[in-house]
Amino acid sequence: MILIRDLVRQVMMTGFLSVATEEQLRQLLRTKYDMEDLNAFMSLQEAAMAGLIRQESRESLWQPTGMKTH
Repeated sequence: MILIRDLVRQVMMTGFLSVATEEQLRQLLRTKYDMEDLNAFMSLQEAAMAGLIRQESRESLWQPTGMKTH
């Protein structure tokens, strides 16, 4: 079973939070988790608020309709 801290570690290493990983985190937060996972999640939130993590869900909100980024 994957842990919140494992997902956070992956996001911190890549600097990118995909929509799929965001959904995984939501699902894991609905289950029982320990303090290490909670601390990891809070660190991820702080990094995102500081602009250190790119969030796919946020980027898609600011793209003009019909434009592709690839």
